[in-house]
Amino acid sequence: MASYISKELLTVILAGGRGERLYPLTKARSKPAVPFGGIYRIIDFTLSNCLNSGFRRIKVLCQYMSHSLDRHLKEGWSIFCRELDEYIDSVPPQQQFQETLYKGTADAIFQNIYLLDLIHPKYVLILSGDHIYKMDYAEMVHYHIEKKAELTVATVEVETSLAACKLGVMQVEPEGRIVDFEEKPHKPKPSPTRPDHALVNMGIYVFNTDVLVRNVVADAKRDTTHDFGRDVIPAMIPRHRCYSFSFADETGGEILYWRDIGTIENYYEANMDLLNPTPRFDLFDPEWPIRTHIGQYPPTKLIRATSAEGRRAKLGRAKNSIISSGCIIDGAVVSNCVISPGVYIGPDAEVEDSIIMHGTRIGAGCRIRRTLIDKNVIIAPGKSVGYDTDQDCRHFMLSETGIVLIPKDFKLL
Repeated sequence: MASYISKELLTVILAGGRGERLYPLTKARSKPAVPFGGIYRIIDFTLSNCLNSGFRRIKVLCQYMSHSLDRHLKEGWSIFCRELDEYIDSVPPQQQFQETLYKGTADAIFQNIYLLDLIHPKYVLILSGDHIYKMDYAEMVHYHIEKKAELTVATVEVETSLAACKLGVMQVEPEGRIVDFEEKPHKPKPSPTRPDHALVNMGIYVFNTDVLVRNVVADAKRDTTHDFGRDVIPAMIPRHRCYSFSFADETGGEILYWRDIGTIENYYEANMDLLNPTPRFDLFDPEWPIRTHIGQYPPTKLIRATSAEGRRAKLGRAKNSIISSGCIIDGAVVSNCVISPGVYIGPDAEVEDSIIMHGTRIGAGCRIRRTLIDKNVIIAPGKSVGYDTDQDCRHFMLSETGIVLIPKDFKLL
């Protein structure tokens, strides 16, 4: 079924958001290009879903700070054969109709209507490039066809408190037809199956192409924010066959793992979720591999450092952590951490509850706690981070919950 659908479908990934709530991680890169889980980029999860679903005609609409994303797509995702009509193409704003960047998600599609005219797919699958989840999109497209829908929106139930002011909330009839859509309400309406949950928009859409084109063109002529959730979909509900595709386990109805990691807190918690003994989102699932680009690194090494006086120090240890290739844990203790490739942690250092990105060097005797460290940071021996809020505030940004944020290339000497 997937191979048949793929010949009639174009996948469009929206990857152009500024990611302001993930600053400083998005200071020099777009949100989909932010590292995650040690070796991955956020967009790898959406792209792996496409690959595992059998969908190999993909346009990635980029915009802000796209150099890192473009490079990653070329290095890690140049795997398809264009002669077989397979591709992943990065598409910057064409400014064909107007001299502006994308004003919203619907405007991003409107400005690229020429792609739909050129490829002429029967269906368009629109995805966000900044969520963490596993989904077989072929099942959703098959559902869309079965329902004779003109628009299908993937939905998931989340706690009402998490949906308030943050996510689009829907009401659906028993057979799945959407009857109400409210973007980021202060008081979300409850889900009919779980009163303490709301049924929310996952930012995953299947459109009949002709319906998509008509509606984004109509929206472009109106004075709106040109957003699917805020403008286009609510206007479509009374006039079109709009259905909800529930993202849940078919056997037990269990809510499946989906995280919008648009804030520092959500990003941090999603990384920490990977460290659970039986994580709900399993990177080690052989039936659903996650692809990425990994540089050429040596194996990780945990060694017993020797002091200047010749005394043997503690053996380097890592507890309940993800340690990527090329790391050296040199007589240090690491616990509850996600560490990217090429990180060095010196003798007698203690690092806990932290995310450390590529190429960072942490000196001997450092104490690091509940800290998010971007690439190529240098922390001199004996420094402490995450223990004294006043001191941390003098050097770094802190998130709402007190996570210390150290930007790329920073030197704490």
